[in-house]
Amino acid sequence: MEEKDLPFVLEIERLSFSTPWPETTFKGEIENYPISNPYVIIYKPQDKVIGHIIYWRVQSEVQISNVAIHPDFRRMGIGKSVLEEVLSHVKKHGVQFVALEVRPSNFVARSLYNKLGFKVIGIRKDYYHQPNEDALVMGKNLV
Repeated sequence: MEEKDLPFVLEIERLSFSTPWPETTFKGEIENYPISNPYVIIYKPQDKVIGHIIYWRVQSEVQISNVAIHPDFRRMGIGKSVLEEVLSHVKKHGVQFVALEVRPSNFVARSLYNKLGFKVIGIRKDYYHQPNEDALVMGKNLV
């Protein structure tokens, strides 16, 4: 992800979340590389940004903090492919555990994470706003 990608990333973010991240947060993630790993997903035939994923690596653990696909490109397996690629990549580089948070009401994302082997390992009370909701903490061992 580069600053030139931000207009597209911000549009996807706005279409995907009730409380989208602001531009300053994405700029901070870009500046915090390599601790933060912000990537965009490009649809090659149109050379168009259609999604993004951001994760932090701290020693042998990864925290996926943001992942979104443009609504026009959902249900095509793109999110699954991107997550599989990230999991494979980080495992090759010594990561042993991956975690993320998800709204309990986000059944589509939860189903995807379950298919990829993530399990609920905890709850963060009052984590989300607009609407207020707890977060399910999901994790996956890579070893």
